Amino acid sequence: MEVIPAIDLLEGRCVRLYKGDYAQSQVYSENPVEVAKMWVDQGATRLHLVDLDGAKAGKIINLSAIEAISNAVSVPIEVGGGLRDRSSVQQLFNLGVNWAILGTVAVEQPQLVQELCQEFPQQIIIGIDARNGLVATRGWLETSEVLATQLATQMQELGAAAIIYTDINRDGTLEGPNLDALRELAAAISIPVIASGGVSSVTDLLSLLGLEPQGVTGVIVGKALYTGDILLKEALRAIGPGRIQDIPPNLDFSSFA
Repeated sequence: MEVIPAIDLLEGRCVRLYKGDYAQSQVYSENPVEVAKMWVDQGATRLHLVDLDGAKAGKIINLSAIEAISNAVSVPIEVGGGLRDRSSVQQLFNLGVNWAILGTVAVEQPQLVQELCQEFPQQIIIGIDARNGLVATRGWLETSEVLATQLATQMQELGAAAIIYTDINRDGTLEGPNLDALRELAAAISIPVIASGGVSSVTDLLSLLGLEPQGVTGVIVGKALYTGDILLKEALRAIGPGRIQDIPPNLDFSSFA
């Protein structure tokens, strides 16, 4: 399972929000490029960037920071926040970003999603952010009447490469992931699901590992990495490539001998 560090951008800085509340933001670094390089140096194979200003404004705001990070690291990057039209998506891909994450338009403009999935195959990821099973939009400031599982099924049919599922009530809280919601979502679709929100410990990561056979292929970790509750190297050892579960047993030894 892939462990994906999150870098949330607000006014050019690396921050974390509590339950998506812009009024409850904590600055972790004035230099998001150095943060990105740090996670890659520690073994990250992919980075998750969110333009929080963009999510609220409906257009890319932190473009210079995104470009600087893309130029500074060699691992794949996914970016979300404020992507409401084709030109914004194309702008990111021109910078070398690997995946564009669409959220609000998945609810409001499914036809645009379909067109983008056809034009950029396997590069469009749908971010489904939910409160109590209902999809939130516009930087989590509005809640729709659309069920997360319903939207995921629709987006799969339109050609989405994967779904990132965030439980807003868990995000930034360190209260653990919503395993029941993830299990329900993964059961409803066949494309990969990436978990996000609430991960607080290696124990939480190991609990997610049990959902890997159902299609949960990755987990985005944010606040816990910044607080030190999770060390990236330990997380990678626990659920990443070469984890202890994957080490073949010593076949020369038998407890029945």
